[in-house]
Amino acid sequence: MKQHPQSKTEIFWAFTWLALQGFGGVLPVAQRELVEKKRWYSKEEFLEEWAVAQVLPGPNVINLAIIFGARYFGLSGALVAIAGMLVFPMLALIVIAILYLNLGEYPVINGAIRGMGAVAAGLIAGTSLKLASALKKHPLGYWPSITLAAICFVLVALIKIPLVYVLLTLGLFSIYMTYRKVKSC
Repeated sequence: MKQHPQSKTEIFWAFTWLALQGFGGVLPVAQRELVEKKRWYSKEEFLEEWAVAQVLPGPNVINLAIIFGARYFGLSGALVAIAGMLVFPMLALIVIAILYLNLGEYPVINGAIRGMGAVAAGLIAGTSLKLASALKKHPLGYWPSITLAAICFVLVALIKIPLVYVLLTLGLFSIYMTYRKVKSC
């Protein structure tokens, strides 16, 4: 059953906790915290707002925080959600940067950083698979949506076309196809 945040303080701490867990990739953490644990979003709502957050300029998760905070508490909710995303993670980043400056020449530190990158990639892949079931309710349907995602992956990751061009072409194409499908219903 879907729930709602009860206060701006609850939003602040939820987004702080989300941000502190999101080293290298926030999508899996955001999905787990906001959909599965807090139940503030359904899978479908999360995908819709994450899609909007991705096409807006700036960091995706900050955009999501703004959208979410504003939905429940207006401008002050958006500001509180942003503060939750930035205050403690910024302090942690400063401490980590100072430690890295002093210990960065050790091979074990460099190996740990590379390992965190691999873990982040795995988390994003796993979350994408978990959220794929929500595409069944998308107006285009499951397989056309998966096909568009696969084409996007091939264009960006394998052919190395800049993401902005892929978004402008494939994104506009998918918007057009969805519009046609919705209009015909």
